Amino acid sequence: ACACPLVSSQAGRWFASPTTFSEADSWSSIRDLRSNSGKLSRTLSVSSKHSEPERHVRFAEPAYSFVGMHCIFDNCKASVTVLQFGRTNSDLLAYGSSDGSLTVCQVSEPPSVLQKLTGHSKDITDFDFSSNNQYIASCSMDKTVRVWEISKGTCIRVVYGVSSQLCICFHPVNNNLLLVGNANREINAINFSTGRVISKLTCDNAVTALDIDHTGQLIFAGDAQGYIYTISVNSHTGSLSRTHKNKSCKSKSSVTTIQYRTFSLVARCPVLLSCAQDGNLYFFSIATNSHGYLTLICSLKLASPVQNIRASFCPLLSLEKGEFIVTGSGDSNVYFYDLARPKNSCVNKLQGHGSPVMGVAWNHGENLLASSDSDGTVIVWKRA
Repeated sequence: ACACPLVSSQAGRWFASPTTFSEADSWSSIRDLRSNSGKLSRTLSVSSKHSEPERHVRFAEPAYSFVGMHCIFDNCKASVTVLQFGRTNSDLLAYGSSDGSLTVCQVSEPPSVLQKLTGHSKDITDFDFSSNNQYIASCSMDKTVRVWEISKGTCIRVVYGVSSQLCICFHPVNNNLLLVGNANREINAINFSTGRVISKLTCDNAVTALDIDHTGQLIFAGDAQGYIYTISVNSHTGSLSRTHKNKSCKSKSSVTTIQYRTFSLVARCPVLLSCAQDGNLYFFSIATNSHGYLTLICSLKLASPVQNIRASFCPLLSLEKGEFIVTGSGDSNVYFYDLARPKNSCVNKLQGHGSPVMGVAWNHGENLLASSDSDGTVIVWKRA
């Protein structure tokens, strides 16, 4: 495989024909890739302990069907803490960093940086794409929420708060509604068009992560003490009301990830994934007939957590076999776990980062996985 460097303004690299590899294969770190750009063919010619037939079998298994790096973005000089692909079949990828910048890229060949959105003065804590991928709403430690028009690269609205704004998402049914959690223990419903707060709900601690179900009726929010709240939301008025507070998590650590999923083969119902700063992962079933009551199915302690680690479901993989999740780690690897395996739950890892991996995100078709690290590097991995 060869690497074709882009022009300096785009600050990315892409690999024309990624090499297949399996769980036993080892990748050089990004530092090696940077310092040995002339030796990329050697770096990407991974050796395998498996014979060709065995590699074919391994390659056919969903958890192992990555074929290598699709591209690398290394233009950011600060820790990339959160990243997300655009909605539906978009080739957009955006990532936010601790220097307050938000970068929007396209990952189609050749990959390139489209916009660098600057305006936040402190860490980007979260962001979300609108349903049509025309806008991004971001929140920050600088106490503001900003709305960006992607095509123009401009900030069209700033909403000022009194504390750090920690998590944000567009309402899936009413895209004129933004839901924001903050360090002042609040969830605010904000009118996207005017920037006005139209409803708020107070929790017991700082609201650090949130997601919303596909119907737009239930919000799931995690706080700084590890608790998870179920909150009803009116899709038209934005009014909020708390229904449940889940106390089954043993962790008293801040929640970094809340992710809703419509259906699970294991649970036979909607499910929720929670990840805490101390490396504890929790997998819940959701009782839709009880206003979103959560029941803990299983939990998992990561071997090498990093403070702001994030995790994600692997929905398409899970529909084929098992209950897969992917997560970053403090040892610079990306790990895949099968929650359906109580023992030996780690089923694969991707090696390539040179520093702790903070964020992970799938594109819509799950053929691309993006991961980011504390040195500012974003790797896009390609599945078969």
